[in-house]
Amino acid sequence: MESNHHQETEFITLGAGCFWCIEAIYQQVDGVLDVESGYAGGDSSDPTYKTVKSGKHGHTEVVKVTFDREKISLEEILKIFFYIHDPTALRKQGKEVKTQYISAIFYNDERQRKKAEEIKNRVEEIKNLKEGALVTKIALLKNYKAAEAEHQNFYQNDPSNSYCQTIIKPKLEEFSRMVDEVKAKK
Repeated sequence: MESNHHQETEFITLGAGCFWCIEAIYQQVDGVLDVESGYAGGDSSDPTYKTVKSGKHGHTEVVKVTFDREKISLEEILKIFFYIHDPTALRKQGKEVKTQYISAIFYNDERQRKKAEEIKNRVEEIKNLKEGALVTKIALLKNYKAAEAEHQNFYQNDPSNSYCQTIIKPKLEEFSRMVDEVKAKK
């Protein structure tokens, strides 16, 4: 039996620290169709994990989040983004400081740019932050490249890996608790 549901897909590219962590979280979100780890925003059109780690070309570790707009809005995708990382920390995730770990929203069009600016401003207001406290970069997507195969579905492919157990799993558990709290309030 065919579904009458016509998918309205859209994607946005987000940087919030290690792409393995944000990939694993967005893969849990209802309405997200695909999450691809990659690199964006630098001055090279052919970044690799090695060159991105070196910091020479200014790329950010990102995830390209493709979602069904009938099931989840861009606004909700962006709210999750601001929840799952510290958008006031420059080049940092927890105790790890790396040049490719920046808070970034890479938009595809003017509508996405406006929505990203709106949500960023709202987060600053809600958290009562002084202007400029959020370091989140909002920029047009450029020089995006999917990461190498070993970086895709990292948590799903090797959940017993020590990085997955010590870094990613606690973030997933925290995100799951937040989702449960939101559902309980409805």
